[in-house]
Amino acid sequence: MNKIGVAVIGPGNIGTDLMLKVFRSTRLEMRMMVGVVESAGIERARQRGVPATTRGIDDLLARKDELGVQIVFDATGAAPHLIHAPLLRQAGLYAIDLTPAAVGPYLVPSVNLERIENEMNINMVTCGGQATVPIVYAISRVAGAKYAEIVSAISSKSAGPGTRGNIDEFTETTAKALEQVGGADRGKAIIILNPAEPPIMMSNTVYVQIKDRSPGISERITRSVHEMVGVIQQYVPGYQLRVPPLLDGDKVTVCIQVQGAGDFLPVYSGNLDIINSAAIAAAEHIAEKLMQQ
Repeated sequence: MNKIGVAVIGPGNIGTDLMLKVFRSTRLEMRMMVGVVESAGIERARQRGVPATTRGIDDLLARKDELGVQIVFDATGAAPHLIHAPLLRQAGLYAIDLTPAAVGPYLVPSVNLERIENEMNINMVTCGGQATVPIVYAISRVAGAKYAEIVSAISSKSAGPGTRGNIDEFTETTAKALEQVGGADRGKAIIILNPAEPPIMMSNTVYVQIKDRSPGISERITRSVHEMVGVIQQYVPGYQLRVPPLLDGDKVTVCIQVQGAGDFLPVYSGNLDIINSAAIAAAEHIAEKLMQQ
């Protein structure tokens, strides 16, 4: 089967994990790793036979046709992506943005993949958004949602410089996605970096104030949440429902844990694994569409 060529901008831990996930894909093929300095990630790509550059996006754009790149993952930061986005669009490349820049619409594969499949730039929200927005959506689609609040707790060891430098953007972007994709009238996001040893798995607590309190609503919410968890597990096998929906008055509480696949990052880095797995799912969907053209 022919595969669609992809490149990764940002050869850090997230970029390296993306590369290993691409290797497993039946629809994607790794064509370039892009950095700006020599690094361990650049060397890892070269060792695996992947063309790598330290000349940044300019070299990618110059060689995209030669290498057959059609989809680009941007795993840098919000500020760099604001520079990269118009250049990638002008070059006719699909951009999958793993930063909080949010140039394009928010994408959560289990919720709105087909609705925005024709966009050239899609934003993967945040790790916390990928874990919790689907649960908020699952509740809101059957009971409405006046307010949604999520608390994501991750191991401090899984929060690198990029995550720490974008904490404010993380909370803002996740809150907006709870509203725009999850369907809540108002959203709020909180992130906790837990220094515990041994490192904790990513855990997420979701609170939703519902609108519909008619008879049987608890059962409909529970059924909807279980259906959503099943969909997510198709691309994130380590996604687990730890506490099923608990209804108290008009408030629903759900707890989720995410265990990473261990491709490159430790299994406790479920926060990084889920956004990468979602990005791969999005890229494979785009690739399938490109193969049909």
